[in-house]
Amino acid sequence: MKLTDSGGRTRRPRPQFPAASALATGSPVPAPRIMWELEEVSAKDLDKFIETHLLPDTHFRRQIKEAVHIISTFLKERCFQGAPHPVRVSKVVKGGSSGKGTSLRGQSDADLVVFLNNLGSFQDQLDNRGTFIWEIKRQLEACQREEIFEVEFEVGSLQWQKPRALSFTLMHPHLHEGVEFDVLPAFDVLGQWTNNGRPNPQVYIELIEECQDLGREGEFSTCFTELQRDFLRQRPTKVKSLIRLVKHWYQKCKKQLGKPLPQQYALELLTVYAWERGSRQTEFSTAQGFRTVLQLVLNYQQLCIYWTKYYNFEHPIIGQYLKTQLAKPRPVILDPADPTGNVAGGDPHSWWRLAEEARNWLHYPCFLKGDGSPVSSWNVPVRPSASSLSSSPHPLYAAWGM
Repeated sequence: MKLTDSGGRTRRPRPQFPAASALATGSPVPAPRIMWELEEVSAKDLDKFIETHLLPDTHFRRQIKEAVHIISTFLKERCFQGAPHPVRVSKVVKGGSSGKGTSLRGQSDADLVVFLNNLGSFQDQLDNRGTFIWEIKRQLEACQREEIFEVEFEVGSLQWQKPRALSFTLMHPHLHEGVEFDVLPAFDVLGQWTNNGRPNPQVYIELIEECQDLGREGEFSTCFTELQRDFLRQRPTKVKSLIRLVKHWYQKCKKQLGKPLPQQYALELLTVYAWERGSRQTEFSTAQGFRTVLQLVLNYQQLCIYWTKYYNFEHPIIGQYLKTQLAKPRPVILDPADPTGNVAGGDPHSWWRLAEEARNWLHYPCFLKGDGSPVSSWNVPVRPSASSLSSSPHPLYAAWGM
């Protein structure tokens, strides 16, 4: 239970001490767990804070895995059995934080993308996903009536005729608590994509042309969930821990400031960029990495970041489109899996609000050394040489800032 003071701010619960009778018996009593707030944590204790407060425990991971198995099996084996026309699920992919390996402790949620062979194009997905979402909802309700499991639908999640996702909470005898799901039908444009392979450029040409025709850039990022997932999941363990820390900070800011704020995914990618350009070591100072991310947030008006892992400038259509994307007003952070998606786009005021909060945070203990001097940030550029767009960037993981 969260406690708040009269001003609406979250208060830390008082530590619970063992009863007198337990002390009198001489029995060993576990030390009370001290609940830290990030605002109180010193720079040297950040790794311990992540370990004890942010990393999911074994029970949490097992719970999510079991819940995903229940719903994935339902989607693949039962959901569309009674459909008027044959429906074939080609695959179900776990996305979101649980898929990327960056979940925070206590946040029981999962995104499942259902790839359907019946969706033959991006246009098909846009036009027909609502039909499949309504069918999934109908079949979930049937399972509930048969007492296979219980579901609780998010109020308002299907208020549009063509919804994008189905949100619900799953309750099941094998689960100790409910797990929240977002299920999203998608066009299987990648097919049987193999890990570490670059998709056929034709995939991105088709994406670019349809997005431009429809005026829906970034609309079809779910089709590239496997690429988004693996882009983050392959990172060293400590990088994913830094991502968790940044996400925790972002969520504190969101609670304090409300909307609008930039997408959380933009902060995750900004963290990867900071590490790639500033460290690239499996072991590094968490405080330095954290400070670097906040410094980049402060410089949001100059940010222009992209990667060349899954697409690059070699094909003339893709190359020209990328140059157009990178010429847009800052900040620009292109989704590494979907060049049509600028995850830093939207309301520029949202970045200003987050930057002001970041400026305040730089005076907190987690950015100060033991002697009170500030922790240094990594030397990460936000502006490359003028020639970087006129030639092909290095075809590795490297990101380029502008």
